[in-house]
Amino acid sequence: MTSQKKLNIKMTKQPEEVPEEIPEELKQTKQGLMPKDWELTEIGEKIDLLSGYAFSSSGYLKHGIRLLRGANVKRGNVQWEESTTKYWHSAEGIEKYLLNEGDLVIAMDGSLVGRSYSLIQEKDTPCLLLQRVARIRSEEIHIPFLKEFVGSNHFINYCDAVKTVTAIPHISAKDIRKYRIPLPPLPEQKKIAEILGTWDEAIAKTQELIAQLKKRNKGLAQQLLTGKKRLPGFSGEWEELKFSDVAKRITRRNEELDDTVVTISAQRGFVKQEDFFNKRVASSTLSNYYLLHKGEFAYNKSYSKGYPMGAFKRLDDFDKAVVTTLYVCFNLKSGVSSNFMTHYFENGMLVRNLMQIAQEGGRAHGLLNIGISDFFDLKLILPKFEEQKAIASVLEEADRELKLTEQKLTTLKIQKKGLMQRLLTGEVRVKTTIN
Repeated sequence: MTSQKKLNIKMTKQPEEVPEEIPEELKQTKQGLMPKDWELTEIGEKIDLLSGYAFSSSGYLKHGIRLLRGANVKRGNVQWEESTTKYWHSAEGIEKYLLNEGDLVIAMDGSLVGRSYSLIQEKDTPCLLLQRVARIRSEEIHIPFLKEFVGSNHFINYCDAVKTVTAIPHISAKDIRKYRIPLPPLPEQKKIAEILGTWDEAIAKTQELIAQLKKRNKGLAQQLLTGKKRLPGFSGEWEELKFSDVAKRITRRNEELDDTVVTISAQRGFVKQEDFFNKRVASSTLSNYYLLHKGEFAYNKSYSKGYPMGAFKRLDDFDKAVVTTLYVCFNLKSGVSSNFMTHYFENGMLVRNLMQIAQEGGRAHGLLNIGISDFFDLKLILPKFEEQKAIASVLEEADRELKLTEQKLTTLKIQKKGLMQRLLTGEVRVKTTIN
């Protein structure tokens, strides 16, 4: 054993940490600091919770009193679809399962458990509560205040932690009752709900406006791209052409070994493969791929939601990119507006003609069996170049208005999220008539 010299080092005593002084108006709880006059409580101590009735499916009718099922409970509001709505003959003997305006309902199973809640409105009544849906009423918790917690990430994270993970994830009535929140006095609950409700109203109105703009833009595109509606200053017949008259196929090989490998997402356009699949799925020999330049197009013959005959996309976000040879790549000839054709493709102007040449046998594999010669023989009817540019300009302005409104919606949601964080924790107090 080797001996070690003792080092003559004088140790200085470290000062003990002095706990930060808690402000007089706050108190420490298991969920952190909160105002002294607030209460950390399990909501089960303050609410009347009722689970739905086990109605027999054999007794469902096509008319009568609507049954509120988990499928009807959406984020914020109940949604009824006539084709799927179930009915019961009457509420006789089961009156306690009738829902009232202002009730809070929570779906207790399904893939969106913890994310599906609704406030019952007058238009939803009368309706009966079906099993696997919880109804909440309370005299001690203002229901619109509680709704803000149920609609927060706090509740989602709680449900994700307690849910039973089976083929159909679910939470129990007991789980809901044990959900714990910081609870201010009732007048303050009402004021907080009123403030957050202002943002909810603005968000709802903006969402409604977005839906209206999407519908308007779709109708406008259908009219302008088919010539049913003409812009001022333009007249004359449109010309019937083959696709080969306006486009030239690209079979440019990736000899320079560019490694920006992209795939076509019907919803997002060209996306890097590692971002889309979370891994690189391209061949190690990239020289066999097609090389696209910015502004050129590719057609993905795989059908997807909203794109029954595949998707056409223009390369906009990359100077160069490489794609699989399964795509039909092409650029546009002179005298054709690229912006016009982008709208033309996106609005499904070629769907009907593609359906006529697609061979059904390819569908089982998710890839439409469309031959190259048939593809470039597709018929289309187009206006002259100047009218194409004018139509594209109108549609682009409509799209800009929609995008600005969508940005406004994003801003409102961010603002509300920040406000919730401050108001629902007591970080910011609100004035009430009794303060």
